[in-house]
Order: sequence, then C-alpha cells, then structure tokens
Amino acid sequence: MSTSIRADRLRAASRSVTLLSGLTILIFWTVCALFGGALVRMDPFADDLLRTLTPPSAAHWFGTDQLGRDVFSRVVVGARDILTVAPLATLLGAAAGTILGLVTGYFRGPFDAVASRIIEAIQAVPLVIVALLALAAVGTSNLTVILVIGFVFTPLIGRTVRTAVLTEADLDYIAAARLRGDGAFSIMFIEILPNVMPLVLVETTVRFGYAIFFVASLSFLGFGIQPPSPDWGLAIAENYSLIGSYWWVVMFDALATASLVLGVNLAADGLQSVLE
Repeated sequence: MSTSIRADRLRAASRSVTLLSGLTILIFWTVCALFGGALVRMDPFADDLLRTLTPPSAAHWFGTDQLGRDVFSRVVVGARDILTVAPLATLLGAAAGTILGLVTGYFRGPFDAVASRIIEAIQAVPLVIVALLALAAVGTSNLTVILVIGFVFTPLIGRTVRTAVLTEADLDYIAAARLRGDGAFSIMFIEILPNVMPLVLVETTVRFGYAIFFVASLSFLGFGIQPPSPDWGLAIAENYSLIGSYWWVVMFDALATASLVLGVNLAADGLQSVLE
C-alpha cells in the first residue's frame, strides 16, 4: 500500500464520526473490562440481604439485585468476561475462516466443491442450534464457548473471503507470480492476502458484534459464561422474572449489551467507509 493511500485513509478515519463514535464506545467498555475492579466503589460479588432490590439511589446508582449486590458495580465488571470471550472467538473464526477462504478460492476444483458443500450444510442449521448442540456435547466453559463460536464463524468468514479470492486469482499479478515460479503458499499469503485484508478486517469487525450478542444469548440460555461471573447475559437470565416490578435489575445490563453491540457496528460501518 502506498504512503499516499495510507495517509488518505488516516485522514478519512480522523473525520469519520461513525468510526470515532464506535471506537469511543469500545474504548469505554474496554477500560471497564480492564480496570473495572478499580473503578467501582463496591464489591460486585458481595451479598447484602438487608438491601435487596433497592431502586437506584445515591448509594447504589443502578440499584441492587435480589441478593443485594450493587448493580452498577456488576455492570462495570461484567464487561470483563464478554470482552475476553467475544474477541478471542472472533479472532479464532477470522483466522480459520481466512485460511479456509484462501485455500478454497485459490485451489478450486474438487476440494473447493467438497468444502463448499460442508459449509452450506453447516449454514443450513441455525447457528445458535449448532452452538447449543456443541456446548451440550463438550461442556460449558469460557474456552469451549470461544472454540464453538470460532467454529461457527469459520465457514461464514471463509465463504466471504473465498469470493474475494476467486476474483483476485484471475488478475494479472497472480499470473505474473505463477510465471516467476512462486508456490501456492507464497501466492496465497503474500500476494492475495494483503489485497483481501480490508475485507477481512471489516468482516471480522462485523462478526465481533455478532459474537457479543452470541455470548450474551448463550449465557442467558445457561450455556455461556457461568456464575458467579457478573456477565450481562447471565445477569439478565437470573433477574428477568423480576423486570415487571424491579426494572433496574435487567435494564442496565441490557443497555450495556446493546451499547457495546452498537459501538462495534458503528466501528464496522466507519471502517468499511474508510477502507473503500
């Protein structure tokens, strides 16, 4: 990439309100995930049965839950697990999907046909069902959630990358690389990959938003992050039956999840505009 193109993209990024807004939200929650324990006044795990289900007040900004735990502290610290699991799962799916897309798009032929049929078979089943079946089979932990979501995202990202590779593989610079005697590995990862990397970055950012929602949904269903974590999806599952009378025990966790997904989507839209 030339210096002028890089400079143009940096200027476009600095002027993109969408990108900057999304990054601001992401940075805020990342700070909460990294330093949440030092930012809150109360222990998010400490029960206080004398102050259960108290509404928001000066003492408890977001109120307390059914065990008397401070909801504000739990929302802030609850960013930690979801911002550990979701990014790692997304990176795993992006790495595996990019390799799959490069290989299938470059070699084509029988390997591409078989891989495409397998991908279509996986995509024919709702992704949440695939994830639930896998987690039920191997057990639930943060590691298994990362592996399962990464596995689910791999064919989705792979198919997108494959489409781009099919276009690139027919261009003149690939023919020139073959004439030079470059091997398949060199052509895929040195010639083609840099040219499809903007697409990979955008696709990865988009999948990151889905991963956040995915992790929260699995936690809500009892197959994701497990107690005693103050994870947002888990907190919603534990308290959703109380929302009619004690709205704060669910509302702030739901808003936190929605704001994080919104931040990722804004960042993805802004990044796509800058790269284009």
